[in-house]
This record gives sequence, structure tokens and C-alpha cells, in this order.
Amino acid sequence: MTIQMKLSAAGKTITSDGNGVVDLAEGDSVMTITAQDKTIEQRVIDQVLYQKSPGQKTPGGKPWIKIDLKKVAAQQGMSNQQIGDPVQTAAYAKAITDKDVENVGSEKIDGVNTTHYKVSVDVSELPGGERMSKQLGPTLPMQVWLDDEGRIRQQQIDMTVKAPASANPDDSASPEELKMNTVMQFSDFGTEVDAEAPPAGQVADMTGQALQGSQQQG
Repeated sequence: MTIQMKLSAAGKTITSDGNGVVDLAEGDSVMTITAQDKTIEQRVIDQVLYQKSPGQKTPGGKPWIKIDLKKVAAQQGMSNQQIGDPVQTAAYAKAITDKDVENVGSEKIDGVNTTHYKVSVDVSELPGGERMSKQLGPTLPMQVWLDDEGRIRQQQIDMTVKAPASANPDDSASPEELKMNTVMQFSDFGTEVDAEAPPAGQVADMTGQALQGSQQQG
């Protein structure tokens, strides 16, 4: 799979590009991501995210960090996709509402014939849907390109996340918005995913810091 993400907020835009392999059934993935001239190695194994990037500061100077996505998602009531789990992004297709599917036409994706659909995702059907609805609205526009076997060859999500309004009544600034554009492409179906956790001695567990950050945001 490949993934391209563009984040825009407060007049600034950050782009990232990733490629790797993903097990859509088991949820494991191995990827290399390039963002802001940095190359990040990422693995997701049993819903635990491991990342290694140059210059990152960790307790003990260990090269890898890990975040238990299950614990963070349970506290936040949010989807793991917002932390970087590509399988959760792909799973958005499961929340498509039948009443709003538009056949756009035929297109070639990476040389493969596909049918392009514009669809709506029922946000309430996503993990943490109640909280996500407050930030995203009731539906989320998405586009999918399916091959002749019904497999997703490309998926595009355009998401606008509304930041919580300030609790300070004297702060008249309107809530900030974060715009996120994500395009994923899938190919070479059947590729084996060899995902292994890094040696424990090379990993710093940052789950606690992630949980503290989500508490402060909430």
C-alpha cells in the first residue's frame, strides 16, 4: 500500500508519504513514512504502534517508541487512524451508508480498471463515533475505487476536524479547523506481511505520555 496525507491548519500545510505492506485481516502493518524531510519506520503489531525516527528523544535514548493504540483509543473514544494506524483508515469503508453512493464512472488506477464511487461514511458507525460526530459531523465524504473483484484499489478521505472551542469566555477566537486529506492505494494483494516487534530493550513505552496528552486535550 501507499498513503499520502496532507494536513492543513492555521495557514500551514504538512504533507507525508508512506509505503509498505498491510494485513487488512489481522491489522498488522510495516511502513516507511517520509514527513518534513524525516524518514520514519513504523510497525503496527497487535494494535501496538512502534515508530523509529532520526533524532527523536526517548527515555534512555532507545531508538524505538511504542504506543498501545487500544488503551489510547479506549480513553479518547477516537479511532486509531488519527494516531497513524492505516488499517483503521481502510476500515472506514465498512461504515458506508447505502443511501448515498454515487457511481462516478470507470477509471484506471495503477493500470487496473476500476469503478469510482463517491460515498458517505456514517460517523456514528466508526469507533468512538459519538465523540467523532461532534468534531466531524454526522457523515464523512469518501471516495473509493473498486476493481472487478470488488477490492479497494484506492481510497480518498477529506476530513475537516473542528477543534474544541476555548473554555475562556474572553477568548473570542473561533475554533480552529484541521483539514486532513488522505489517499491510500492498494496493490499486490496476497503479499505476505512480516511484521515483528523490535527487541524490547530497544523500545521506550510512550503510551502513558499519549494518554496524558489526550486527557489534556479533552
